[in-house]
Amino acid sequence: MDELIPLLQDWVDAGRVPGAVVLLARGDEVRVRTVGSMSVGGPPMPEHAIMRIQSMTKAVVAVATLRGVEAGRLALADPVDRWLPELADRVVLRRPDASLDDVEPARRPITVRDLLVNGSGYGMAFGDTPWGLTMHERGLDGGPAQVSRGADDWLAALAGLPLAHQPGEGFRYHHSFPILGILLQRAAGLPLEQHLRHEVLDPLGMVDTGLSVPTSQAARLPAAYRLEDGRLVETEPLGGGPYLGPPPQDPAHGELVSTAADYHRFVRMLVDGGQVDGRPFLDAGLVREMLRDQVAPGARTPESFMPGFWDVMGWGYGVAVTLAGEHAGRFGWSGGQGTDFFADPDGTVAILLTQVELDETMFGLLGRFQELARL
Repeated sequence: MDELIPLLQDWVDAGRVPGAVVLLARGDEVRVRTVGSMSVGGPPMPEHAIMRIQSMTKAVVAVATLRGVEAGRLALADPVDRWLPELADRVVLRRPDASLDDVEPARRPITVRDLLVNGSGYGMAFGDTPWGLTMHERGLDGGPAQVSRGADDWLAALAGLPLAHQPGEGFRYHHSFPILGILLQRAAGLPLEQHLRHEVLDPLGMVDTGLSVPTSQAARLPAAYRLEDGRLVETEPLGGGPYLGPPPQDPAHGELVSTAADYHRFVRMLVDGGQVDGRPFLDAGLVREMLRDQVAPGARTPESFMPGFWDVMGWGYGVAVTLAGEHAGRFGWSGGQGTDFFADPDGTVAILLTQVELDETMFGLLGRFQELARL
């Protein structure tokens, strides 16, 4: 913490983040620190703040899926149209920059495994292509606006587009996981949060994690911000916003809120090979598969993800894995509202929770966090 806390305090003092929670752990040694406040000019940031973790949700959804695989309720090779008939009989763009009518039939159905590895053919577009522009025009980019319509309506709108690549043969980030959330809900016959609570959250003691914050806990929800011209602009108020209270629409394609303590329990289970307090929770072989690179040959193309990502990185089931360099063997991921976690081969777990939307500046903070976070 010696280098990390001064760094975070500098960011608070410079007005680039209001506050943050950071957790570092190895084994039973756990250190949690806070800096700054829950909002600009607001109360101090508490250790138990409930944060919008956005894409850190992907790892939790992946584990819930693998629990279903281990129990035999679904298989990685299962076609998703068994539960999601909207995604049957797909057509595929002939080229990433093709017009939306320049398509060919999908050579096979989308599978559960395709969703886990961002290989469904749906996802974020990098570059001004007809497909990407249409995603934007139809409000299908992702992010908090994603849940402005219910899960079934969102999926129906997405299904109106062709796939960007053949199932399992490419990589497009994000949308496979909201699809997977809807699949889990339909397969279980339960609301997604109830299913996640039964399969993951309750067994791991993640008592403050869910798809929304109860109104009784509103005081624990910090404000959310983005940086504009180097200044913080509030996007969601302290103790308010769309994550507070029961969602008005079906949120099966939504993302979680959580705390540093809760998320540490989750990552500790992965570090311990699927064990919780010495008891089996998830098959160790499935954990190993989750934490190794699963990206299809030929999928590491320039338009598939952020520039430079594939130089040293890969993707497992819901997490990124570092393949080369000083941090080879590390797994983790970040969330679009300025959150990040990783675990190293020596068992070190690091979690950073801010509530400032990721941009080039905030990516700089996350990069420094990943370099300096050590017990």
